[in-house]
Amino acid sequence: MQARSWMRVAALLAMGAGLGGAAAAQTAKGPATPDWSQTVTKEPTTTPGELDAKQTEIVQKLTAYFNEMGDMKGDFQQISPDGKRLRGKIYVKRPTSFRFEYNRPSRQLIISDGKQMIIQDLDLNTDDRWGLDKTPFRLILRKDVDLLRDARILEVGDTEDRIQLSLQDKDPNSVGRLKLLFQKAPAIELKEWITIDSQGLETKVELSEFTKAENLDAKLFEPAQVYLKKL
Repeated sequence: MQARSWMRVAALLAMGAGLGGAAAAQTAKGPATPDWSQTVTKEPTTTPGELDAKQTEIVQKLTAYFNEMGDMKGDFQQISPDGKRLRGKIYVKRPTSFRFEYNRPSRQLIISDGKQMIIQDLDLNTDDRWGLDKTPFRLILRKDVDLLRDARILEVGDTEDRIQLSLQDKDPNSVGRLKLLFQKAPAIELKEWITIDSQGLETKVELSEFTKAENLDAKLFEPAQVYLKKL
């Protein structure tokens, strides 16, 4: 594996604006989903370790949400820093596995097999891998999620129906920041996340039809066999 930051390729979800390939120039059709980041009233930026009682309670509720999430599937829309939009399917198998499968004509996959985050382009025959514990997703992809223990809470926002949480891994070896957005009713549900790289560039992922899944095939979380093209 080349010694480069995963954020250069995956910019948050794991989902990078610089993935390359023909799909990176593709603009998704259809109406955009609501911009949640503009509708949550932000609380003042917090100083790590100085959360008030209300903020602590919110973070504890979100910690419980991730620990109780279970297996999920749904649709996603990725919006890169330059405004390009890509769509696809998302599968999550708690606690540590996920799959992002981009809609055709893209042949890109982003997979976590529990140990690594794997970014593949089956058209370009590329296969880039990073230890999952070196990405900000480590905070929410583990058996015992504990945001108060493992994260620097940068911002907490709360309205009648929505919650926004910005955080960063306390581990200095993990790069990038996460902004998570949730609906509150009828139950807490993750609706969107934004990854922010060291240059302040944001990659947004919006979720829809994100529901409980049963009997997800374990093969979904196995990387494809990628072979280098012969000259």
